[in-house]
Amino acid sequence: MKKLIYQVAVGKPSKLYKHCIDSVEAYAEKIGAEHQVLTQAKLRVKPNVFRTNRSNESYEKYGGYLPIYEKENAFDLVDQYDQIAIIDADIYIRPDASDVFQDMGDDVAFGAVCEREMNCQQWYVDKIRNYSHMQFGTLHSNRLDFKPSPRSGFEFFNMGLIVLNCENFKPYLNGDSAMQFIHRVEFEDFVDGMGNWKWSTDQTLLNYFLKKYKIPTQHLDPKYNGLFTAVEDIENCDFVHFFLKDKLPDAGENIEELMNQI
Repeated sequence: MKKLIYQVAVGKPSKLYKHCIDSVEAYAEKIGAEHQVLTQAKLRVKPNVFRTNRSNESYEKYGGYLPIYEKENAFDLVDQYDQIAIIDADIYIRPDASDVFQDMGDDVAFGAVCEREMNCQQWYVDKIRNYSHMQFGTLHSNRLDFKPSPRSGFEFFNMGLIVLNCENFKPYLNGDSAMQFIHRVEFEDFVDGMGNWKWSTDQTLLNYFLKKYKIPTQHLDPKYNGLFTAVEDIENCDFVHFFLKDKLPDAGENIEELMNQI
């Protein structure tokens, strides 16, 4: 099995990103996967300035493009690998972490952790309930089943960690390159940040994609995407996702203290 771990860190990396990427590099070596880090933007996806609802500062500081969509460059590599994991640059992997690729079933195309299946603290349960209604409520009303729950809102996957079984995933790309995929007409409102999607990332787009095309998706064990400060049992998580910088010591730059807290 030929495996790849793909990450994106465009621009000057912070101490947090460097520390996390180094941990992923060590993990890739341990499990026998290749490791690639994209440091120069390639897709440079831009919202349509004549219709976007996004504020200028949300993308102009990056040269007028949205770096979050650079992760989808990995879709251009599905012919070269059996499995690809796309891992955010703010995810730290513990040295004794298990092999996420081995946990993927043979019959699925896509794997990720569903947020409402995490052992979340109540403040975060309330947050994801509100977030999910804003992001997916309209889509659910348009006959896409986001499986609403009174407690935690709609079902969605956190796209900080994505695992692809490439042969099973390729048909859903329909021959599109990464650039063609992101520029599908059906994704325009997400890219342009229309309505409640003003601050949306590729997370909303990909969750829509999974539901619309009924892509066989595995609910990965929550240990593979432990949201720091949001989950109750971060010490049991193999992958620690430092996703809220305002809750990190020195915004994540105090690495020693950060490691002490996990």
